[in-house]
Amino acid sequence: MTTTHTIHWLGAGLSSAPGIIALAKKSSAIIVWNRSLDKAKSALTNNEIEIDVRQLDWQALASTVKPGDLLVSMLPATLHIEVAEFCLKHKAHFVSSSYISEQMQALHSQAQDAGLCFVNEVGLDPGIDHLLAHLLVDDYKKSAQFSPDNQHYFRSYCGGFPKVANEFKYKFSWSPLGVLKALKSPAKWRENGEVQNSTAPWYALSQYKALLSHGYETFQAYPNRDSLPFLKQYHFQDNWDVQQFVRGTLRLNGWSSAWRPLFDEIENLDSVNGEQRLQAISKELEDKYSYQQGEADRVVMCVELEVQQAGKVVWHKSYHLDSQGNEDGQAMARLVSLTVSLAIETVFEGKIPTGVSAAPDKPEQISQWLSTLTSLGESIGSHNHL
Repeated sequence: MTTTHTIHWLGAGLSSAPGIIALAKKSSAIIVWNRSLDKAKSALTNNEIEIDVRQLDWQALASTVKPGDLLVSMLPATLHIEVAEFCLKHKAHFVSSSYISEQMQALHSQAQDAGLCFVNEVGLDPGIDHLLAHLLVDDYKKSAQFSPDNQHYFRSYCGGFPKVANEFKYKFSWSPLGVLKALKSPAKWRENGEVQNSTAPWYALSQYKALLSHGYETFQAYPNRDSLPFLKQYHFQDNWDVQQFVRGTLRLNGWSSAWRPLFDEIENLDSVNGEQRLQAISKELEDKYSYQQGEADRVVMCVELEVQQAGKVVWHKSYHLDSQGNEDGQAMARLVSLTVSLAIETVFEGKIPTGVSAAPDKPEQISQWLSTLTSLGESIGSHNHL
């Protein structure tokens, strides 16, 4: 990657290092800005390269950023809009791995008018899952079996957990508070041709048999957030018979039993003292179930499209990844930040449209991204189930 512009990577937390190092090996024009200088320098220690790490100071950043530069926000999601508005002011591109919020989408016209790319949803989930979903839908549309009248079943699940399962069936890569708050988030998806709603994961748990490279493995799964807007994003047409469409989270078998006391307490928290108690629970969990230095995590993702006609399966294909932590970093960190790094390179290549956008949906571009991830050691498998 050759560019005269500078990449400003904001936030060097646990999910950033592999992507930063990969970019720095290709270009010296990268500056990492982090609130804790020592933590960032420690995370980015590498024998092959030296990375410019600076204290995150908005005035210093403002005096350094030039038009045409690119800012990566790996800061808490609540700060993405602030960074995006900063980018508009300083005529810089923006990249984030987070979901596109309404406030972010509202910046589309301004970014487009300024000739800027504001790219989001280019991490693991959302990110790689989008790429795989687009490939499946494109393959199916080109197949002889395609018909809007078929019954369509789409499932996309992803989860991260320790490579060696513990009694809690989970470990935290970052503050548990976000995970706890997500447990109280409503979800919406389509099942049996009808829209379904859930107020918490324990009301919508199911068993999911994932077909991985070593064969089938059973996980627990539950819907995550609102799946329905992704029907349009994945190019499902309004006239399709969609029996199932769900984007959700995978957990190790036994997770719901191990977490039952937490579920019970969180469900009954009152609004007055709830936040304070969540903070306390978060601290307890962080102390007890954080990853140890060098401990390997595991990430599993499965994205599949099954198509039936009069009760008979006529088309069924799936993609999967099953990654473990290694000497290049935790699986979660690699898959998130390496995909972010691909988005950055694609922006500088002029191959991403201006305005607010999510992960690419064109098969040729997706294939290039997946090929690059494979060359970096990440393995994505596929199965034709017929």
